Amino acid sequence: AGEGATSNGGAAGAGEVAAKDIVDTAIAAGTFTELAGALTSAGLVEALKGDGPFTVFAPDDDAFAAFEDDNPGVLAGLDKAALTEILKYHVVAGAAVKSAALKNDQVFVTLSGSPVLVSTMGGAKVSNAKVKAADVEASNGVIHVIDTIILPPENDIVETAIAAGMFKKLAGALESADLVAALQAPGPFTVFAPTDAAFEKLAAVPTGDALKDVLLYHVVEGAVGSGDLKAGAVPTLLECKSVTVDLKSGVKVNDSKVTTANIIAKNGVIHVVDTVLVPE
Repeated sequence: AGEGATSNGGAAGAGEVAAKDIVDTAIAAGTFTELAGALTSAGLVEALKGDGPFTVFAPDDDAFAAFEDDNPGVLAGLDKAALTEILKYHVVAGAAVKSAALKNDQVFVTLSGSPVLVSTMGGAKVSNAKVKAADVEASNGVIHVIDTIILPPENDIVETAIAAGMFKKLAGALESADLVAALQAPGPFTVFAPTDAAFEKLAAVPTGDALKDVLLYHVVEGAVGSGDLKAGAVPTLLECKSVTVDLKSGVKVNDSKVTTANIIAKNGVIHVVDTVLVPE
């Protein structure tokens, strides 16, 4: 780690930090007592001593205190399973992502299986937490210190869409096409979700297999944030059919504009579109 990141993170010298794994690095820093205790309670110590690599968004003791102030008694009331899910939501497995590689509106799938959104506008943030010290290096990954605990989303894609209130026609169509259970599976998925107003632009809403095909055409495997979208063809869950992403002026999918991006659900990401996508 650079000198600034190391001193801000409270860790020892860069050479010594890199010789320790993520757990030992956090313990040596002296500012992660609560996190170390929580990892022990959740039985995650050995996992984070594994080969990795891992990227850990690590709340320090001040972050635990801030969360407690805002949510009195919540942490103490969690059972082991709930605590484990929250802690796993702070970990990305398979990559050690330095702060210079973080992108705005990027989505990582965490160890919990749920996606988390990164923002870099006005300083790096992950979900609602600010990165207060970046790039604390460990032998099996990198730690970014954050200023509060982040909570995984509770609702899946279907529940999130229903709660938003503007996807009633989409929810009804998913039910008619018997696709609700599919979009409540672990995923993760990326869904280009047409609003009720988008459905109203159709001359007629398809039925039967045609409706199912239309809906599958709005779903992409994996959790892709708007910052990760690339121009060109993107395969959908409708076999052998791709949508075309255009990034020249905002984000367009085929002829539809993305009006709201990066709604995070338990099992994926929703991007709101203003027109129903119809496969040719």
